Amino acid sequence: MKSFFFSRAVSLGHAFRGWHYVLRTQANAWIHSTIATVVFVMGLWLHLTARDWAILILTTAVVFVAEFLNTAIEAVVDLASPEIHPLAKIGKDVGAAAVLVAALAAILIGLLILGPPLWARIIIFFS
Repeated sequence: MKSFFFSRAVSLGHAFRGWHYVLRTQANAWIHSTIATVVFVMGLWLHLTARDWAILILTTAVVFVAEFLNTAIEAVVDLASPEIHPLAKIGKDVGAAAVLVAALAAILIGLLILGPPLWARIIIFFS
């Protein structure tokens, strides 16, 4: 049982090193982090429901998962094909497209969830 918990701790260490690598090397990860922070602060200010929080957290996670997978794809493609190759470009472009789709969906979901209560606050403020 002791070795099971030790191996889980080692696995967590690998995962956190991967997370750190993405944040250290990918500018878009910082953009996603900044926007997520703004969205979460706004959600606190707007007193969102538990369901809205669940949707925002899941949406944010999907964007980060896409960014992490894209970074992993880029690293593996660079390792497998250090020279420029059309298929390597396709792999990298498709990975980037996955991040774009996730980010655009997150924007729409954020507007749907945050938009109405934010608009109500703005109307009250200017009334």
